[in-house]
Amino acid sequence: MRTTAMTSAEQQTKSPPKLRPTEAGGIEPSSLADLIEWFLNFDERTARMRHPMTDELFRWKQEDDEANGIGTYPFENAEARFAIGIFQALEQNGSEPLLGLWLNDVLAALHESRTTKLEISEAYKLDDDPEAFALTRAEKLTSNAERRLYLTSCWLETLCTAEARILGWIYQELYGKPFTPTSPS
Repeated sequence: MRTTAMTSAEQQTKSPPKLRPTEAGGIEPSSLADLIEWFLNFDERTARMRHPMTDELFRWKQEDDEANGIGTYPFENAEARFAIGIFQALEQNGSEPLLGLWLNDVLAALHESRTTKLEISEAYKLDDDPEAFALTRAEKLTSNAERRLYLTSCWLETLCTAEARILGWIYQELYGKPFTPTSPS
């Protein structure tokens, strides 16, 4: 007969690890790394950062940016880009109002990228093969500008979804209340 007490491993998968503060009032980096790892392992939408399709999109975006004169940092993969982005977002938005504004921007970018991706997908029937990677679907598009817009939207939708998931959870942990988006004025 199984007892009702959870094992340590079961507890670790059930809820994210706690953030630990530094003496200076920030977040202890190893606790943030543990939190990111937990989300990558146990949150389905964040775990997509490890999917081969996401990494393919990330590599395409890096190459496309370089080809168009946009500076890039040579991240190892999409997951590394995501994790560093979380650290940077928290470092640069170290107060409740700033993190709230950042999350509003992330959600706006998510909405815009999702809408753009959907419009292009519907117009060109790109979702006929749900198993096809975005780069394969983009081959149906008739211009380079459309391909770039579609693929950038695919990348941003995945990245912003994962970022909103974890930063929203961090916001709640830091400030004791769920993040509530503000409407644009």
